[in-house]
Amino acid sequence: MKTLKYILSAIVLLTTFWGCEEDNFDNLDFVGSAVAPTNVSALFGATQDNTGLVTITPNGEGAVSYSIYYGDDTPEAETVSQGESTTHTYAEGSYTVKIIAYGVTGKSSETTLPLEVSFNAPENLEVTIANDEAVSKQVNVTANADYAISFDVYFGEEGNDDPVSGNIGETVSYIYAEPGTYTIRVVAKGGAIETTEYTQEFEAVAIVQPIASAATPPTRNEVDVISIYSSKYTNITDVNYNPDWGQSGQGSGYAEFDLNGDTMLQYINLSYQGIQFSAAEDLTSMEYLHMDVWTADVETLETSLISLTNGENPVVSELTADQWTSIDIPISAFTDQGLTVADIHQLKFVGTPWAGGTVFIDNLYFYRASTAQIDGSLPINFESAYLLSSFDGGVISTVQNPDTSGNPSATVLELVKGDGQTWAGSKITVEDPYDVSENTVVTMKVWSPRAGLNVLMKFEDAAAWPDTSATDEITVATTVANAWEELSFTVTGVDSSLDYYNLVLIMDNGTVGDGSNDYTIYVDDISIASFLDFEEDYSMSSFDGGAMATVENPDTSGNTSATVAQLVKGAGQTWAGSKITVEEPFDIEEGTTIKIKVWSPRAGLNLLMKFEDAAAWPDTSATDEIAVATTVANTWEELTYTITGVDSSLEYYNLVLIMDNGTVGDGSSDYTIYVDDISQN
Repeated sequence: MKTLKYILSAIVLLTTFWGCEEDNFDNLDFVGSAVAPTNVSALFGATQDNTGLVTITPNGEGAVSYSIYYGDDTPEAETVSQGESTTHTYAEGSYTVKIIAYGVTGKSSETTLPLEVSFNAPENLEVTIANDEAVSKQVNVTANADYAISFDVYFGEEGNDDPVSGNIGETVSYIYAEPGTYTIRVVAKGGAIETTEYTQEFEAVAIVQPIASAATPPTRNEVDVISIYSSKYTNITDVNYNPDWGQSGQGSGYAEFDLNGDTMLQYINLSYQGIQFSAAEDLTSMEYLHMDVWTADVETLETSLISLTNGENPVVSELTADQWTSIDIPISAFTDQGLTVADIHQLKFVGTPWAGGTVFIDNLYFYRASTAQIDGSLPINFESAYLLSSFDGGVISTVQNPDTSGNPSATVLELVKGDGQTWAGSKITVEDPYDVSENTVVTMKVWSPRAGLNVLMKFEDAAAWPDTSATDEITVATTVANAWEELSFTVTGVDSSLDYYNLVLIMDNGTVGDGSNDYTIYVDDISIASFLDFEEDYSMSSFDGGAMATVENPDTSGNTSATVAQLVKGAGQTWAGSKITVEEPFDIEEGTTIKIKVWSPRAGLNLLMKFEDAAAWPDTSATDEIAVATTVANTWEELTYTITGVDSSLEYYNLVLIMDNGTVGDGSSDYTIYVDDISQN
């Protein structure tokens, strides 16, 4: 074997990460979620001496070694490491070469490649040369020919005589330092001594304008943004984006560039340019100036805020050519220079080199961190502002509900998993800790593009990574596609000595997302399922012979709660029962599922449940009466009720429970039950 001598279009380095920012992964779980190598390929190269000697150089993303099956009568595979090659002598003929790539964990993937070995000179050479649509000054060359194995491309740039090689039928690329016309020579090679060539004069062009929009800014509260130019927020009025400051005499021009309906500021041959506000803006409460800048030829952008009181101060930002540069300048970078920001009325931009390039600017606004003040009490319904953030490729924002057929909320949470880490996700941070304890059941409405998408939930304390502590990671899979459903998470691993300020959500942990619709979900109504556990006092009352009180749990073998509710049906009306009254109405709707733990002295005891509004009898309105029978005696079991007859115009403040409706009780143990953990799922 010999080491790689060809110029490959890509060299993949396998890097193992032992940690990540934003989240705490201090174990080796990633090994179990590692994926097999991808984009497995190989470069073929034959000696032009009619011997049939072919060099095979495999390559793949995430691969550390390869098994190569030559495709002839050679019985065993040849094993090579990443970056190495193997050689093999073939007779004339057509072959299928199989390559198996192995990753660091042993996972593998394979591909097959056609190989034709001939001692005839390549014939019918067809060459396609084109400028790349996305990369400035990149030229792509594809070559096809009969009897050819590979081809070399000499791109004709002065000072670089080395070719770029590729398999016949594939595409190789080259980025020129400068645009211009170059002589490109293509040499098709097979196993024969003779080669076949093609030459063309070709103009490599520079892309001088963006072909894609800048990233959409996150959703923010109106009070947290002063927008100058952005389609995401409401801009301040009567802004002059091209005031006459004499810049045209320095070669600078202005236009509003329209990219498929997305408009942006275009400053041409930028020497200096200004923006004039109709009235001075007070930026003392803002924290950052944000803008997205695209350029092909401007190296740095100097940005100045101009105060009515004490003039201007600049901050210089480096720009990356041929892509959007997202810039966030702290307001303190200006105030630390002595600038007063209470009366900013102008912005100024200066380009380097002077009048030597063009910039496109979008999403120009001032902002501060969310001023939302929320505590950790659930539910969260996203109709008000929350402090949202993401990490390692996740994106989170509040958006208009895309599907109100299964969830009437106007605003919901959108989560996107982009191309980042396998654990890319987002979190909701509160100022007062979440009220969670061991085995708390948290429910969450989820709209997923596919069934089987895994949603991970955990709660974290306020410490910064890597010192973050968290509950267990609880994963629940969606069961339907393109519809709302409610998922339930039973939170475990709760440390009672910690306060949890972050609710973390990760979709498909262990898989890299791509930012597509397949990795976009919507979330709403995050709430605590168990809303009555009788470990605290509730407003309880009874009627017509019923009695209700909180007592010590008589049987902890099937329910570990210390305190439960006791219900007794005495001699009175056949409908004798009890009710629990709350100050804020119960959050129920048609089809809501309620679970209740019940200890009964006998199987077959019927426990009726309904919800009532706050009106006094006989003007009371209620949901349907749903009765469920116990199935066991003298032990705890969980009964499930599906609530119907809900009037959405009413608010229900009373939960009513009646045992054996239609039968008169006698107050004995036979008419005494215990209930606990009334929860909504």
